[in-house]
Amino acid sequence: MSTLSVTDLQARAGQEIALSGWVQITQERVNAFADATGDHQFIHVDPEKAAQGPFGGPIAHGFLVLSMLAGDFTNAGGLPEIKGGHLTVNYGLNRVRFVAPVRVGSRLRNHAVLGAAEPGKGYVQITVQNTIEIEGEEKPACIAETVFRMYTQETA
Repeated sequence: MSTLSVTDLQARAGQEIALSGWVQITQERVNAFADATGDHQFIHVDPEKAAQGPFGGPIAHGFLVLSMLAGDFTNAGGLPEIKGGHLTVNYGLNRVRFVAPVRVGSRLRNHAVLGAAEPGKGYVQITVQNTIEIEGEEKPACIAETVFRMYTQETA
């Protein structure tokens, strides 16, 4: 997507703004997230015990999957560029659902649709509907509505 004015961006509400590449979930990544958060529940970090659990093996933390929206998926072109934009920050989440477990070894990608672009004083607030897909699975891993603020001199 090219650099857009806020008005151009507003006209794209309801349209896809990004489809990321696939990212593999490894046990090492799950373990690192467990260490960072202190969530060492066996379903995440103990493959032998997790194999006997309800998911048949270790799964990623829901919040690990959600956190990928701030890194893996955004860095892959998840937000459009706005004319005059110089800083984008996470503003929050309106709704999050962890729909299906993400087994270690799975590959994920994000399908992002622009919900809204609302100008404010010195920024535009961007709402994005994200569907984090699991390769080969019918149900997504996560559905999340994220909100970003992109600070800019252009507000209309």
